[in-house]
Amino acid sequence: MKKGIWKNQEVKDLFSIVEDFKNSNKALKEAFAEHARKYGRRPNSVRNYYYHEIDNLSADDARLKKLGIDLSKHEKSEIAYFTEGEQKALMERIDRMVRDGVSVRKACFTLSNGDVTKMLRYQNKYRNYLSKQKPKFEDKGNIIKFTNKKNSSITDGELQALFMGLVRLVKRNAMQELDSSFKVQLDKANANLRKALVEMSGKEKELQLLKTNFIKAKEENLSLRQEIVALRCDKAEKLKNKLNKVKNKSAMED
Repeated sequence: MKKGIWKNQEVKDLFSIVEDFKNSNKALKEAFAEHARKYGRRPNSVRNYYYHEIDNLSADDARLKKLGIDLSKHEKSEIAYFTEGEQKALMERIDRMVRDGVSVRKACFTLSNGDVTKMLRYQNKYRNYLSKQKPKFEDKGNIIKFTNKKNSSITDGELQALFMGLVRLVKRNAMQELDSSFKVQLDKANANLRKALVEMSGKEKELQLLKTNFIKAKEENLSLRQEIVALRCDKAEKLKNKLNKVKNKSAMED
């Protein structure tokens, strides 16, 4: 398949996977990436084609009906820009939630009312907001460095930044533990799958052997039937000849 050509089946697959990811509250970026891996395309090309195709299908009812796509599930979302005051208020709300021990991702998800697109937008804005605060420490793995100051007291900003660094560290460790647990479960599932495939292969061989034996027995049965018919014909012929001889002898005696 040429990469520049989109066949109807691929278009249907793209819109289908987008619907699945939306229903699962997953980012569309991941849907485009998965489709790109499946069809050997680039994620950005898939994304551009998807939004361009929404416009095309909106003006082509015949093709839309042929593909069986529900465009109501693929409406383009218009970006609503924040005013400076709205952005400041949003950042302060996320800050308060983070200080209360809530992760940035969960805080953004809560404030977006479960809208993944908005959540990612809020999360990116918050990260940009933090980068502009220029915290006086660097978080590199498990090492936190503070700049040297003559005043040894910690400011509120430094304390907040330290707390956030600890939150990220705890989250990173939790994710590593989750990944390790998932890998164990995945390995176990793969082992069970391989075992099932081996068993299926053995049963398939047994079934093939039974089929072969059945055909052989059927052929032998047919051969025996033919022999029985031949024997009956031979016996009938001999009986006929014998009766003819008896009849001829009786005629000669008369």
